[in-house]
Order: sequence, then structure tokens, then C-alpha cells
Amino acid sequence: MDLYEVFTGTSLDVITEEVLSGDEEDLKEKRAEVQEKEVNRDLPTKEPFVVVSDREVSSTFQRFSVDTDDSLRFEPYIPSSDEDRTTSPGCTDDVFEANTESEDNVNIIRTKLEERVTEMENFAGHLEEIFLTVEENFSRREQHLEQHHNDVLQTLSQRYEERTAALGEEKKMKLETLYNQLLGCGHALDASKSLIEDAQELYRTENKRLFLQSVTSTMKRIEEFAKEKPELTLATSLEFETPLADLSDVKTMMDSVNIVPAPSAPVINPQVVNSATRTSLRVCWSLFSDDTVEFYELYYRPVLEDAPAADSAEAPDVCKVKVKETHCRVENLRPNGQYEFWVTATNTTGISPASEKAVYMTVPSPPIIRERECSSCPDAALIRWESGNTNPVESYTVELNETGSDGEGGVAESIVAVPTCECLIQLQSGREYLISVRAVNIGGPSERSEAISISTTGTVFHLLQDTAHPCLSLSEDGFSMFYGDEELPISAMTFDDNTFARCVAVLGDLIPVRGRRYWEVQVEEATEYRVGVAYEDTQRNSYLGGTNSSWCMRHILTPSRHKYEFLHDGWSPDIRITVNPLRIGLSLDYDQGTLSFFNTELEQHLHTFYFCFVDYVQPCFALDNPGALTVCNGVATPWYVHLV
Repeated sequence: MDLYEVFTGTSLDVITEEVLSGDEEDLKEKRAEVQEKEVNRDLPTKEPFVVVSDREVSSTFQRFSVDTDDSLRFEPYIPSSDEDRTTSPGCTDDVFEANTESEDNVNIIRTKLEERVTEMENFAGHLEEIFLTVEENFSRREQHLEQHHNDVLQTLSQRYEERTAALGEEKKMKLETLYNQLLGCGHALDASKSLIEDAQELYRTENKRLFLQSVTSTMKRIEEFAKEKPELTLATSLEFETPLADLSDVKTMMDSVNIVPAPSAPVINPQVVNSATRTSLRVCWSLFSDDTVEFYELYYRPVLEDAPAADSAEAPDVCKVKVKETHCRVENLRPNGQYEFWVTATNTTGISPASEKAVYMTVPSPPIIRERECSSCPDAALIRWESGNTNPVESYTVELNETGSDGEGGVAESIVAVPTCECLIQLQSGREYLISVRAVNIGGPSERSEAISISTTGTVFHLLQDTAHPCLSLSEDGFSMFYGDEELPISAMTFDDNTFARCVAVLGDLIPVRGRRYWEVQVEEATEYRVGVAYEDTQRNSYLGGTNSSWCMRHILTPSRHKYEFLHDGWSPDIRITVNPLRIGLSLDYDQGTLSFFNTELEQHLHTFYFCFVDYVQPCFALDNPGALTVCNGVATPWYVHLV
């Protein structure tokens, strides 16, 4: 049997089987017809062809059809007498359309079959669980009956031994009584026999005088013996007592065979990692005994700080959930909440004692990134955030996603197990990143915080409000500072250990990473200012540049000209600047130990400090008269900076 396939696209159209019989001449003619049709057929339409077999069996045709209502089956194909073996192009198109429709129907049927198979698999799994449950319950019931059977046999055996021992004691007592009575009868018989023998001997004596002497005592003995009345009745009964057996406890045990004992206290399991969401918890418990349970009752209440006692009227309300499984998902809870759970088991006999209490936690709320406290440079970024949760958080996960020029996300990375609310991340230069944070506890990770955009093109930092002199005002974005015309009285100023007291200055929050850092400052021509760097612990009651812990460029207005000084430890080189810079560039290089100043509008180098910085420094800014100053962040390092 030879088979052939005709394809349209990727679907099987027709499988035709032809087995011919006849003599060799007929075979040759048919082979010639087949060859001629193969030559003349339209190749693009892929019309069917016939392969002739030399085997001499009866001719049969079959067609594979798709019945979309029932199933797949083979039907006999009987060609009509007027059917042409060659297929026209129009017929071929109809076949293609029919095949496409059939393919869609097959896909629909396959989808339905897959759904039905999934349903059957789920049902089979459910039946398997029921089967295991029946097996487990039967095993428990069998053990229960066997235990009752052993208890009843043990009780009956104990009663039998007790009754046997009592009968033995009664038998022994009766025998001892009869034996003592028998001994008394023997003593009486011996006494009477002895008396009779003495009387006969006295009677037979011929000595009258001896007779008269002994007869008196003998008569007294006979009188005394005659006075004694022998006991001729049995001292004990020959019947044994048959007390009623108290089998009430056995009856109780027999009745208890059909009574299921009350379950013992369940054991609530500790919380499993990643078993919670923001508003739900999965609680699990177990039974160590072979108890039969109809349902469980799960109780819970929130654990609050400084909460009143459980029996107090102000204690949180206790909620209850009734379930049949040994697990339950509790919904509608508050994020990052601690809840106390306990559970009881119930059957037809009664309710078990409550389990010990266990504390579960929902996942935390998303952290809040403090953008004003974040800083970055071409090599790294320092991200700070606040937890936003009252309950403790185990750790944080920082997620960063590199974005392309078209705004679409690139490769995502995660930094896990961050213990505190800040993280220093190493980045690649010249990229854009979206960074978000998740809080993690035993329940699982929180949702992502609102992402912030970080650019590693240049250096970005903010002015630190807690270091600003009371006369300074900072903008909301933390990039500008203002010194007003109105002088505040000393009594209205509030100073602390971190606030500049003498110089109207403020520090910036530069990222603590070594390498080259560059930023620019926009100044006003009529403003006296100081810009530079200082150690974080620089003296707050001194002027910038007046100590060995700060380096700055100072602008002074004189009646004749603009004077510029480059101060460190109160000393400045003699430098004259002819063009007043309105935008100053600062380049800090930890590796080279340099701090350089530039007039960015002229691309002019102004001055360079050479110093080996033993610790990280912070940008510092001061205004010596009323005015304003703006920090320009995220500026790429100009080419002329690298020439210095």
C-alpha cells in the first residue's frame, strides 16, 4: 500500500490510498497517465497525484475527514463517475479555504479537549485526596476499635482474675472451718471412748473397795460429758456466694466504641516564608494525634503596640473563621500588621482545647524613597529611603532597571538583604536607571516603591538642611539657597551642633565614593559668596577657608573691583581674575588629590588646590551678603577639565 500527502500550509489535506489490480498492460497505461498528469499539473496548487502499486489486490479509496461536532474518523471515499481527476484552480482555492476552516475547527476542538483534560486531572486529584482521606479515617477508626477491644479484654481478664482469687479465698475459709469442726468431733469421740473404757474397766473389777473409791469420780466425768452437747450441724454453708458482677465500666467501654473522643489541641505552625501578601495571610496547623475532626475554628486578632490586656474591654476584637482543612487564607488584613492566631478542633463529641498562640505578619507597605537625600555620580548612586512601616522589617531589596534612549526598560538587577534604609549601588557611567525599593519580612516582599530616575552622566547631590545657617532658605528641590535682606535677631535663630553659626553656609550631600566629581554653581555678580569643599566635621563656628578642613573660592566686592581669593587655612595665593565668572565649575579628584575651579563660560581654569584628602569631603557654599546661589547638578565633566 502506497500513501501520499497533499499539504496546504502546514495542514494535512487528503490521504488517499489506492491499490489497483489487473494485468501488466493496464498497469503500464495507468503509469503513463500518471506521468502525463504530473508533467501537466499546476505546481503552485499542489494537486493530488496517484502512486500505483504493483500488488494485485482490490481497489479501495479512503479520505481522512474532520467532523467538528463529534470526533476524528475515517470515511470511505467513493469518486463519482463524472468527477475529473484533474483539479481546477477554483477547486483548489475552495480546498484551501476548507482546509483553513478545518484547521481552525481542529484548534478549537483541541483547546476544548485540553480544558476537559485539565478538569479531569483536577477531578482525579480531588478524588485521590478523598481516597487518601478515607484511607486515613478508616485506619484511625480501625485503630480506635482495636484499642477498645484490647481495653475490654483487659478489663474482663482483670475481673476474671479478681473473681477467681475471691473464690479461692472463700474455698480456703470453708475448708478450714470444716476441718476444725472435724477435729472437734474427733476429740469428742476420743473422750467418749476413753470414758466408756474406764467405766467398763471399773465395772469388771472385783475389788469392792477400789470400785467404791473410783465410781464417784467416774460418775462425775460421765455427768459432765453428758452435759456437753456435741455440734452436729455444719459450721459453714456448702454453697458459694455468687455476687452480682459490676460490669458497668465494661458496658461504658462497649458503648464508647460508637463514640468518637473529643480531639486534642491542634499545633499551629510557625509562619512560612513568603506566605503572605499585603492584606492576607496563609495560616497552617497540624494534629499530632489520631483525632477525628469535623471542622476547625481559627481565631485571630491584631497585635498592637501598648495594647490592653486580652481580657480588657478595650482589647482588639477577636475574629473567627470556620474551615475544614488544616490551613486557611485570611483576607482583609492591614499591611505590615502583626496578628495573633490560635485554633480549635471540633467533632461530634466536643471541642478541643485551644492551640498555643502564634504571631504572623503581612508583608510590609512599600518604602518611600527620600529623593532629597539621594545622590549619584558617574560610577555609583546612594539611595536613601524610609520604611513607612510601624512594625520591624527584616531587610530591603533594591531593584534597578536600565532604561534606553527610547524610554524602554533594559536589563533589571536586584540587590537583596539590604539591612538599613540606604544602599550604595555601583553603576555604569553615562546610563539612565529607574530604581525602586521593596521591604521584606517573613511574610514576603512588599510592592515596589515609586521609582526614581538616576542619571550617571554627572554628579548629583542636594543641600543639607540640617547644616544650613538659620538665615539661609533652601529651595524645595534642594539645589538653591537664598540669603534675605532682613536680618534675624540672634534670639530668633536656632542653632545646634551641626548648624553653621558664624558663616552663613550650608554643606552638600556628596556621594561617599572616591574618584573624580564635577559640579557647577550659578552665582550672581553682585553677591559675595564662598564655594568649595570641606570635611563633614569642619568647625561650624568658623568661616569656610579659614581652617585646614575647608577649601574654597571667595568673591569679595570692593569699591574698585571684584576680588577673588582661593582660601585654605586662612591663606590665599595672589591671583587676579579679569572676567567675573557667573557659572563656576568645580572638579574634585580624590585619586590625584586636586580641587580645581573653572569659569565654564570661558572654559578657563582659575585655580587648583593640591591636597591629599584623608577622608571624604562635602561641597560647601556660603553667602557673605544677601543674594542667591544655585547648584547645577548632573553636568557631564567638560573636556577641558581633563587637561588640568
